[in-house]
Amino acid sequence: MRLNGLLRHALLKLIAPSLLACAAISAHAAYPEQTITLIAPFPAGGAADVIARLLAKELGDKLGKSVVVENKSGAGSTIGGAYVANAKPDGYTILLGSNSTFVLNPALMDKMPYDSSVAFDPIGKIGTLGLVLIVHPSVPAKNVAELVALIKANPDKFSYGSYGNGTTSNFAGALFNHFTGLNVTHIPYKGSAPAMNDLIGGQIPITYDTILAATPQARNGRVRPLAVTGLQRSALLPDVPTMDESGYKGYEAVAWQSIVGPKGLPKEVKARLQKALSEVIADPAVQAKMQQTGFDTLWDPMPNWPEAIRAEIVEARKIASQANIKAD
Repeated sequence: MRLNGLLRHALLKLIAPSLLACAAISAHAAYPEQTITLIAPFPAGGAADVIARLLAKELGDKLGKSVVVENKSGAGSTIGGAYVANAKPDGYTILLGSNSTFVLNPALMDKMPYDSSVAFDPIGKIGTLGLVLIVHPSVPAKNVAELVALIKANPDKFSYGSYGNGTTSNFAGALFNHFTGLNVTHIPYKGSAPAMNDLIGGQIPITYDTILAATPQARNGRVRPLAVTGLQRSALLPDVPTMDESGYKGYEAVAWQSIVGPKGLPKEVKARLQKALSEVIADPAVQAKMQQTGFDTLWDPMPNWPEAIRAEIVEARKIASQANIKAD
């Protein structure tokens, strides 16, 4: 009896690690077993929020469990970013962040609650949300070249609005100044809506906003779009050229979006999320829906996340320094 007990104990010691490994694999293979929360670090109702809700439904269908959107806005998306960076890395809390979350804020803020190059596990970059240069109808320019000529002839009469200091729209205006050699004054607003309202009302002559926000106003004749800021035309504004086509080669100012989790996601969980997300982004029906928000889909799992993020932060700091862009 004693010998049998010793043998049983020895066998258990030998097979216990294997049993634990099998249990771990089984647990990961079962993912997801509960509802997943997709943090949207921007206010409800905007273009990024619309995309988050579309992706949540499609991901839920692929994964077989509900994906719910929770808005945690504030501090230029930093609040939502910090929440996910500090969440348990189990795949049940993920983030739809943008280059504001991962690049622009770190480039502008002295203190950040996370190091975006190492605090997240990338699940995948899903594409870009383009902006458009729009003017009030009283501005006689019908294209970018005419606008540049007008500003050069009347430098004190023109300013541009953005939906906030350090936002993509602020960087779009700074790049316009850089490419044209102009010095158009920046007027920051607390969001897209007040900037658009002042443009429609004639309080400012120029602004940069998302294609989704600008399209209905353009169709109603309240604003005039002159150029989109991405490298390809938008399906929503197919007759509007890019800045690149307008003579400013290489000009690009877009808000890219990526879904990430906290650093330390189990390998199997990350692979499951990446597979589901890549399938969602490859779906032509999803692509068509996202195009209707001004979004251009692009799948990139970003295996070089730390290096890519650091490089973009360096470039953003250069632009911010040249244009004296400051965070609020």
